[in-house]
Amino acid sequence: MSLRIYNTLTRALEEFSPLRPNEVRMYVCGMTVYDYCHLGHARSMIAFDVVQRWLRASGYQVTYVRNITDVDDKIIKRAVENGESIRSLTDRMVDALHEDADALGIERPQHEPRATEYVPQMLSMIGTLEQKGLAYRVPNGDVNYAVRKFPGYGKLSGKSLDELHAGERVAVLDGKQDPLDPVLWKSAKESEPDEVKWASPFGPGRPGWHIECSAMACELLGESFDIHGGGADLQFPHHENEIAQSEGATGKPYARTWMHNGFINIDDEKMSKSLGNFFLIRDVLKAYDAETIRFFVVRAHYRSPLNYSDVHLDDARNSLKRLYTALSRVAPAPVAIDWADPFAARFKAAMDEDFGTPEAVAVLFELAGEVNRAGDEAQAAQQAGLLRALGGTIGLLQSEPKAFLQAGAALDDAAIELLIAQRAQAKADRNFAEADRIRNALLAQGIVLKDSASGTTWAVAQ
Repeated sequence: MSLRIYNTLTRALEEFSPLRPNEVRMYVCGMTVYDYCHLGHARSMIAFDVVQRWLRASGYQVTYVRNITDVDDKIIKRAVENGESIRSLTDRMVDALHEDADALGIERPQHEPRATEYVPQMLSMIGTLEQKGLAYRVPNGDVNYAVRKFPGYGKLSGKSLDELHAGERVAVLDGKQDPLDPVLWKSAKESEPDEVKWASPFGPGRPGWHIECSAMACELLGESFDIHGGGADLQFPHHENEIAQSEGATGKPYARTWMHNGFINIDDEKMSKSLGNFFLIRDVLKAYDAETIRFFVVRAHYRSPLNYSDVHLDDARNSLKRLYTALSRVAPAPVAIDWADPFAARFKAAMDEDFGTPEAVAVLFELAGEVNRAGDEAQAAQQAGLLRALGGTIGLLQSEPKAFLQAGAALDDAAIELLIAQRAQAKADRNFAEADRIRNALLAQGIVLKDSASGTTWAVAQ
């Protein structure tokens, strides 16, 4: 079975075929770095981390670009409020972004371009659009894109311009030919810091938001490439404008496949800073380990809405412990995945159907059950090895099982091991009441003991 991806552009599942054999070029819209990342950002980063990991596991050579917006109104406002330079603010926030993403096991893209590093490419594209009659200057010094002069405008959202007007709150701004016309170049304002004022044929100013992705994607991946991704909220107007700008400038199809991840919701509302209902990644990491957060995201399909609560994270932690408990039973054998193996084949079939992680995770639990039931240690080790290897293709189950299961214990290891030894001695002395007392005392502190022929092990209670 070949890989199929839901293409937002065609609103259909399509067989994936890259423009260049065995090579995938993918661009994903990244963060605007004026503040710390929240779980909504984590969802997008994890979703496309899984995509690029699975593409590599499928044998593709992947070039992955995720941009950084390091100049816009919010960044300027925050820097001025803080009394610091734009660069100081954005450098700090980029470092924080990397800390959060690294903690969640998100592999860094090959390219992470900053908007401020590609202003010449943006100006070149704006100049081309003006020459083609698709961009126009207005009296206040801005340069806008003329959406009504691009015949395909609305094809990503699936709506006509009239429908887009009806569905959006838009106001006609000075000089705009259409209220939906995006700003390509913003003229400099006296009140803004000099570091956000670039010289240009249109006068001093800075690029609009939409043009940065068009210019950076074309520069790093070519005028036509395979996959463009981002959050569902970017479908319109950001991605619609990207298509219009890029295809208007080059005359070539822009991205072949468009992918959009669903929101993380709180009380059925999208998590966002503008609504004030967000949880920062670094704050959630104080209460939950990174792999639990990743598992919480991965076990839902990337296009589905995902409801956030401590109850859901607790459930994710407990479910993940079941997988690690199977891995703790026997040392996993190092295995190369045989995709003809029934478990591996079903895992692959799930992932090849639009990156179906819920079904793939279900296969992991079935395989964990086989590990637990295996009577032969060598067979259990092979199955545990396959479990670990399959999990690795989506960034899971790579921790040492004992360390994962024992993380967060109220007592230190030495104290727990001493009590286990005292319990063993009590059992040897046939003082079963004392042995039970020790077990119950540990359980009261969140420590669960498990006896086996090879001895007693412990884990933090679920």
